[in-house]
Amino acid sequence: MNIPDLINGNFEFIAGILLWLNVRKVYRDKRIRGIHVFPTMFFALWGYWNLFYYPHLNQWLSFCGGLMVVIPNTIWVILAVYYIRKEKRASGE
Repeated sequence: MNIPDLINGNFEFIAGILLWLNVRKVYRDKRIRGIHVFPTMFFALWGYWNLFYYPHLNQWLSFCGGLMVVIPNTIWVILAVYYIRKEKRASGE
């Protein structure tokens, strides 16, 4: 493990913890308001890329932290799409 991996990995872990707050909020509210889904989709895809990329750099702490970012981003996108579709069905669109 090297210093850049240690720093980046810790940022990723902290980001992952904070992202769970978004998941919790959407799950509790059961709706999406004032937010677009595509930015989170982009960051989820970037996270998946990082899971491929970090091992090639031998940055295993960053890889583990990257898992902490990808999982809540993916769950948030799934919930967002679900609740947006559910609301559209309820309104008859």
